[in-house]
Amino acid sequence: MHDAGSRGMEWLALEAFGPTPVAVALTAGPDHRVAYTNLAFRTHVGDPPLGLPIADAFSDRVQRDYGGLLDHVLATGEPVTLVEAPVRTASSADPDRFLSISLSRFTHGRPGVLIIAVDVTEQVAAARRADRATKEQERTRRRFESLVWLSAQIVWVADPSGHVTESSGVWEEVTGQSWEEYRGDGWSDVLHPDDRAPALRSWRETCGRARPWHYTYRVRRRDGEYRHYDVHAAPVFEGDVVVEWVGTCTDVEEQWQQRQRRELLDRAAAAAGEQTDLAGMFAALADVLVPDLADGCGVHLLPDLVDRPAGAPIVAHRIATASRGGVRRQPPVGAERFAPDSGFARAIKARRPLRRTFPPGRPPEDLLPRTTVAWLKRAEATSVVLMPVIVDGTVAAAVTAARRGDRAPLGPADIALMQQVFNHTHDALSSAVQHHRTQQLALALQHSLLADPPELADLRLAARYLASPAAAGVGGDWYDSFVLPDGATVMVIGDVVGHDLAAAVEMSRLRNMLRVLTADRLTPPCEILRRLNAAMETVDPDATATCVLSRVEEAAPGRWQFTYAVAGHPPPLLIPPGGDGRFLDEVADPLLGSPLDQPYSSATEPLPPGSTLLLYTDGLVEHPGEDLDASLDRLRLHASALASRPLEDFCDALLDAMPSTGTDDIALIALRVAS
Repeated sequence: MHDAGSRGMEWLALEAFGPTPVAVALTAGPDHRVAYTNLAFRTHVGDPPLGLPIADAFSDRVQRDYGGLLDHVLATGEPVTLVEAPVRTASSADPDRFLSISLSRFTHGRPGVLIIAVDVTEQVAAARRADRATKEQERTRRRFESLVWLSAQIVWVADPSGHVTESSGVWEEVTGQSWEEYRGDGWSDVLHPDDRAPALRSWRETCGRARPWHYTYRVRRRDGEYRHYDVHAAPVFEGDVVVEWVGTCTDVEEQWQQRQRRELLDRAAAAAGEQTDLAGMFAALADVLVPDLADGCGVHLLPDLVDRPAGAPIVAHRIATASRGGVRRQPPVGAERFAPDSGFARAIKARRPLRRTFPPGRPPEDLLPRTTVAWLKRAEATSVVLMPVIVDGTVAAAVTAARRGDRAPLGPADIALMQQVFNHTHDALSSAVQHHRTQQLALALQHSLLADPPELADLRLAARYLASPAAAGVGGDWYDSFVLPDGATVMVIGDVVGHDLAAAVEMSRLRNMLRVLTADRLTPPCEILRRLNAAMETVDPDATATCVLSRVEEAAPGRWQFTYAVAGHPPPLLIPPGGDGRFLDEVADPLLGSPLDQPYSSATEPLPPGSTLLLYTDGLVEHPGEDLDASLDRLRLHASALASRPLEDFCDALLDAMPSTGTDDIALIALRVAS
């Protein structure tokens, strides 16, 4: 403390303020000379010389900032309080500290001003930090809202419970809803019926968790079209409490369509890759198109139009159908004929897709297959596309796709996507088409060789052939029967190794050779098989086959006998009337194509009146992992139980009763002796 008496100011004893932490100073006179400062003042504010005007002691900045206030207090006696007074050093433009200052007139002796100051720098800094954080949060929110309003098509605000309270107005323009219809939960009324409940449920769950929301739903626009919209919403917090939600809706139909195209093409490729036969492949692709692209689809397989005679009708075979729930689909198989000048024929020849829109259930009848027209009427369809499917430069099939009235009609973009589906799977379709054509050619060859058994007076013959669905549709299995010049009836069953067109060709060669050898010399079956085996070594040394060759003849009136030879083939089955069947296994020689030059043997078995004789190929009995004796015994039991039926029924029932692996052809020929 400075000595007040040294300046003639002993009129006040201020020593009591010395130790207080509050800064205290006293000025005297109109020029506000420093009369007193305590330790806190000198520490926090400054240490001016006593007797010096305060303006000189603290530079003219104090005079500028506080001189007027000191004059006012001294002149009027009115106290002044400064809550956050900045204190600056002479070299700084920014405040070093903040003081809460009280100025009051001091009237004991010479009038002056009593200055009391409290350092509030830390409090001011804390308050300003909080204020800056609040302002920064507000700026961030405004910036986010500005970005949202600039980038989104539709902006909305909802209360903490999720009910819409504000809107940018774009939603109303897009959907045609009024604000009163839109607010609250009214926005959900224009969602697609399938999306409405799931979207509301998801939104309610999100509001309960107070987490950002992302959802995609279909919105019905003013023109009635549904388009996909992405909705994003974020909660706005004050502290830990959600005070509102800010959300956007953006039309993403184009992006959604592109994503669907990619997924559709990927599914089509996967579906086609899982199939090998043409019908299965087209059925799989129809299931891909429905329901994503269409409500109904049918595929008609077409003949080779290049080789079709001029003026001949087109026969289209329906091989696959699909439909969306609610309408029964067309039968997956069938055939229809089209005149060469029909709309269907012209559309196929043009090799371009055709699109038609029409009132519900009133499709054009001159363009489409009759069964397709009937389906379109039942389904109350409103649009259809007829698309030729071109594989390796040839129109292989015609695909019809249709939509019902609850969806927009099929348009150019849908047609382009359908074309992409079939272009995307072209390689798989090409392989399947080639497989199918090979199958058809082989079947034609095989059926041309599988002649109907002859009609006889006292014997009845019946034959069956089932191609393997797992192979090319044909193989080396065959049967044959004919009458020799001496009156004996020949029965043959055989199997050339293989399940393809080559096997069918080899089968035809062996069948013809066997016919010639059998008719040339009326010798026992064993001798004919020996000669055939020898001929094969020269004609086709790589071929191998199994065979049962037999003669059925009347040894005496009413007494029939069966003479047979077996080359590596399952044994014949004889079922007497009313009795259990037994296998004729007295003879068994190596298969045809064996390099061994050895004699074949024959055996003769009487055929009682009413008895049934069965020759068959191994596809009827053999199963992977099963003992052949067990398979043969199953055949014996089934055949014995069915032998009382007419011969044609016996064959069909036996095929139904015997389990099949589907991996091998089945051929059988049966004979019934008159009772």
